[in-house]
Amino acid sequence: MILPVVAYGDPVLKKEAEDIEKDSPELQKLIEDMWETMYNAEGVGLAAPQIGKSLRLFLVDASPFEEEEPSLKGFKKVFINPIIVEEEGEEWAFNEGCLSIPGVREDVNRLPKITIEYYDEKWNLIEEQYDGLAARIIQHEYDHIEGILFTDHLAPLKRTLLKKRLNNVSKGNVSVNYRMKFPKK
Repeated sequence: MILPVVAYGDPVLKKEAEDIEKDSPELQKLIEDMWETMYNAEGVGLAAPQIGKSLRLFLVDASPFEEEEPSLKGFKKVFINPIIVEEEGEEWAFNEGCLSIPGVREDVNRLPKITIEYYDEKWNLIEEQYDGLAARIIQHEYDHIEGILFTDHLAPLKRTLLKKRLNNVSKGNVSVNYRMKFPKK
């Protein structure tokens, strides 16, 4: 089922998400719905808070970037109760956007390499390292479960300049081709 994506301004996007219990009912259905919602919105990642669920869960499919980074071919993963153990390297800028903030894209600086520990869909505990675009997509989605948006990484002046556009997003004064839930509409 395609779920509405929660827009900028909804309190769930600024809240630190809760861990998921291993035998959580409906988890598999939630994951399926999240995949369907993400693909419908043409995203490469989706976190549970973006559909109004304050849970430590996100999924990514970085394959649209395989031309830029061939290693991303077939890169599709579910991250349950993830913890970024380490981030390292020299910050690099990349233009990011977000399904919860349609029409707004800005350069965000992030470290290029991460080590992350998480459970997969079968509750196997996994620790892996990622770099480049894979790391960036994971960091962006991880921020969502920490209550952080990509706009929070911007300089104060840049955030001030975006204030009107962000306010318009929360009011629903934005054109999107997927279902959304606007907090101020």
